[in-house]
Amino acid sequence: MRAREFVQESRTGTITQDVGRALPGAFKIPALKNQDPYLQYRFGVAIAGAKGAAQRAQDGVPDFDGKESVFGENEIVVSYDPHVVDYIHDALESMGMPASDAVQIGTMASEEAVDVDTRSPVKAFKGYK
Repeated sequence: MRAREFVQESRTGTITQDVGRALPGAFKIPALKNQDPYLQYRFGVAIAGAKGAAQRAQDGVPDFDGKESVFGENEIVVSYDPHVVDYIHDALESMGMPASDAVQIGTMASEEAVDVDTRSPVKAFKGYK
C-alpha cells in the first residue's frame, strides 16, 4: 500500500496565500542570498540603523552626521577573566600600539551601583535568612 492511497489531500496547488497569512510581516528579498553571512550581517546592521533613524526623527533628534559617534569610537572589552589586562596589553603590543592605550573604566568585580538596593524585599522568617 502506498501513502497516496490512504492520504487524501484536501486541495492541490500552491499554499502561498495561506502561508502568507500565517507569517505576518514576512518579506522575501531576492537580492540578499542566504549563502552570504556577511551580507546578512550588513543588512541586519542597516535595518537597525534605519529603525534608529526613524526613532530619532520621531523624537526630533538630529541625524548622525558621520563625523563622530556620540558614544565615541573606542573599543570596549568586558571580561571576568582576571588575566584579561595581560591579554589586552599583549594584543596591543603585537599590533605595535602601547599597552598604555588600554584604560580601565570599570572594576574587576561584578558589583551593583551604589544607588541599587541589594536587600531583599522579602522579610526574613524562620528558616530564611
